[in-house]
Amino acid sequence: MNYPALKQQITHTIAMDDFSPWLSCIPELNRLLTTPQDAMYHGEGNVWIHTQMVIRALLGQSEFANATEDEQFVLFMTALLHDIAKPETTMIDKITGKITQPRHSKKGEIYSRILLWRMGVPFDLREQICRIISVHQVPFFALSEERKNRTPEYLIHHLSWQLPIWMLCLQAKADMQGRICADKKRALDEVELFKQLALEEGCLYHPRQFVDDYTRVQYFRGSNVLPDYALYPQKGSEVIMLAGLPASGKNSWVSKHYPTWPVASYDDARSELKLKHGENEGQVIQFVLAKVKQWLRVKQPFIWNATHLSQEMRQKALDLLYAYHANVKIVYIEQPEKELYRRNAARDTTLPNKTIQRLLNKWEVPLPTEAHKVSYVINQ
Repeated sequence: MNYPALKQQITHTIAMDDFSPWLSCIPELNRLLTTPQDAMYHGEGNVWIHTQMVIRALLGQSEFANATEDEQFVLFMTALLHDIAKPETTMIDKITGKITQPRHSKKGEIYSRILLWRMGVPFDLREQICRIISVHQVPFFALSEERKNRTPEYLIHHLSWQLPIWMLCLQAKADMQGRICADKKRALDEVELFKQLALEEGCLYHPRQFVDDYTRVQYFRGSNVLPDYALYPQKGSEVIMLAGLPASGKNSWVSKHYPTWPVASYDDARSELKLKHGENEGQVIQFVLAKVKQWLRVKQPFIWNATHLSQEMRQKALDLLYAYHANVKIVYIEQPEKELYRRNAARDTTLPNKTIQRLLNKWEVPLPTEAHKVSYVINQ
């Protein structure tokens, strides 16, 4: 299954109301047929029944009918895949029989990214789908729960830099309409209030405007600042943080664009320390961090060349950089899967392709909220 075939199948489903071909197009969906759900929230039955109901609810919305072809693709695929990780996250309490699926949204983001990457779905569309899946339950509770001492306005501002909030609201509305549960009206009211707040904040259809990038980063990192009033930036290093799977072309990008800048690299550290991948990783990390801190102290521009594949990995690095008032640009680099393995096999490395395949389970593409600038270099 590839991107053009996906679009054709969507057209067929809309015309014929026939969902059965999807089980052949995306075999992973078959697991939804045997995945139970808590009857309190899903009286309709298994996850596949719910998924079909959600898509039908989505197709009945005027916003879907008025959307562009690309927007309809994003919305349809989001609805189709939003619970794709429920099979592997399902837990059934042995005493009460209660069914839960913790973190299925976040795991669904990664699982969907891998599926859509292998199908050749364009990067921008793929990431919109994955980002919405990652937070698809947020509108149900955003206004009624205090999240890490963040206001609902902050949450909406933050999300508006990651995805189209109107699409998130439409998905949440369809998700709730496509089920049988007692508190459906309450949840739908929450979604509508969330949507209205986003409209009032000027970010239902666009990212929340900020006076400058420095103020935006400080705001999203929790500083007590307002989006419309500039902070005076403290001078620090100019840092380019690279991110991407191994063999995606990070070294080549550095050689082409910044050949004279110093580079902090775990691969280079292993070479200097004469270590293979997996050998004494603690020593490798400390070797690189010592260089990074040295450059940060003297406000030296530099490049941090590493996979920085998960948000957790990047957050640790970014916390260090921002502690020294660095101005950070993240450059994310990506290749198709076959090209990735071809490049890895051709280069001088101790990293096998099987290790790259395992890394896919941690694959979280950098978000625009993470740095002063984030750019995406795709299939170049």
